[in-house]
Amino acid sequence: QFLMANKLDTAMWISRLFTVYCSALFVLPLLGLHEAASFYQRALLANAFTSALRLHQRLPHFQLSRAFLAQALLEDSCHYLLYSLIFVNSYPVTMSIFPVLLFSLLHAATYTKKVLDARSSNSLPFLRNLLEKLNANQQNILKFIACNEIFLMPATVFMLFSGQGSLLQPFIYYRFLTLRYSSRRNPYCRTLFTELRIVVEHLIMKPSCPVFVRRLCLSSISFISRLAPTVA
Repeated sequence: QFLMANKLDTAMWISRLFTVYCSALFVLPLLGLHEAASFYQRALLANAFTSALRLHQRLPHFQLSRAFLAQALLEDSCHYLLYSLIFVNSYPVTMSIFPVLLFSLLHAATYTKKVLDARSSNSLPFLRNLLEKLNANQQNILKFIACNEIFLMPATVFMLFSGQGSLLQPFIYYRFLTLRYSSRRNPYCRTLFTELRIVVEHLIMKPSCPVFVRRLCLSSISFISRLAPTVA
């Protein structure tokens, strides 16, 4: 009854579980490397489906207008719909599947707990314990996802020069990264950029750091800072 009463949430729960399943079989190619590539695409397509459902839930009344598009781009679900479309037809990159896998796992775990609560307050204690441990590590998982989002930017450039990526991919991914940096619901991308900057500046200011390395890092920090969008 609980599942039928929340059909849209249930559909997203099932698609997230499927995303976790496909992502796991890509990361751990138990069925062979050829099958792993197909599971990579399935995971991203399932994530795109979930993101589209979530975006519809957040903005139910679609309008073909500039204002609606601007509103949609503020939603995290729109960001990951774009993310899935960027990588779904590209060369499989293990690094790109972790955000999809972990976000799906976190959201699926939250809804699984609701399903268990609807069934019985004491049902499946072992599973409940696993879900509690996952929830306790949520902040670390979100930071890991943000770290993946950041380091995928140079990875897309490397893929371009190695012949495994398209010319447009780095530019489109840069747009995705600016959206994540400006996210209202998830500040971890901004936080990680700040923490990485602090760590790099601390290291290069040590007397043992060569001058040319210091200058290169400071120039890179200045360049990246200029590319960062303004956050209200």
